[in-house]
Formats: sequence, structure tokens, C-alpha cells
Amino acid sequence: FQLPNGELVPRHFHVTEVGMITKNFIDCGGTLRNEEVINFQLWSANDYDHRIHPEKLLHIIELSEKTLGLPDLDIEVEYQGETIGKYGLDFDGTNFLLTTKATDCLAKDNCGIPVSKPKVKLSELQTAGSCAPGSGCC
Repeated sequence: FQLPNGELVPRHFHVTEVGMITKNFIDCGGTLRNEEVINFQLWSANDYDHRIHPEKLLHIIELSEKTLGLPDLDIEVEYQGETIGKYGLDFDGTNFLLTTKATDCLAKDNCGIPVSKPKVKLSELQTAGSCAPGSGCC
């Protein structure tokens, strides 16, 4: 597992939890929301000789799926840094990547937050707004 800063989670990590988290909430615009994710918690202890074998990790995941009846959802990984960090999960062909997550306003239209305008390259503007011989613009 690779952290967003490029560091690898120590090889002696433990998988301490696998489960589903359901979050029911009201956003700042008053809309009732329900989010569900599969939670996967990693923990590093001071047992430096510990290694979780791929078969053991697969067994933990399969047991969780079977016992809890887990659906196919996005995975959120918790990992202990200075505080418990929550990460998305991706794979680059070699490592599982812990990806950053950010807070966001889910009701921008109700909160007066302008929706971001599309970014246009200046070079594209000049081409699109000009007439060339034979282009049919004149």
C-alpha cells in the first residue's frame, strides 16, 4: 500500500477491520443523503517481524464478504498517521494506492457557491474565433 506522499505502508501492517459503513446525513442544503462504503482498516504495530501473507489477506476479505454480505461498493481505507486518515483506493499495476479524499459542499446551488466555470485554453479561443480562407465563416 502506497500513501499519497509516495511512502509505503510498513510491511508489518495488520488488517484490523473490514466492514461496511453507512452514513445517513443531511447536507447543508437540507437534502437527506445516504452513503455506503466498504471500510478497510490498516494498522502498523511495533511487531516488525509480522507479515500478512496474501492468502491470509484474501481469507480476511472473503470471510468479511460472506459473513457480512458485503455488496460491491467503493473502498475506503483507514490508516493511522498523526490521526486516523481516510483514503480512497486505486491500483497502479504494482501497488495499491491510498488516494486523498477531500471535503466538499454537496449543495453548492443552495449555499450560493458558484459552480466552477469551464476552463478554456487561450490557444483554442484564438483558433475558434478566427476566420480562415475557405472556412465558411464569412
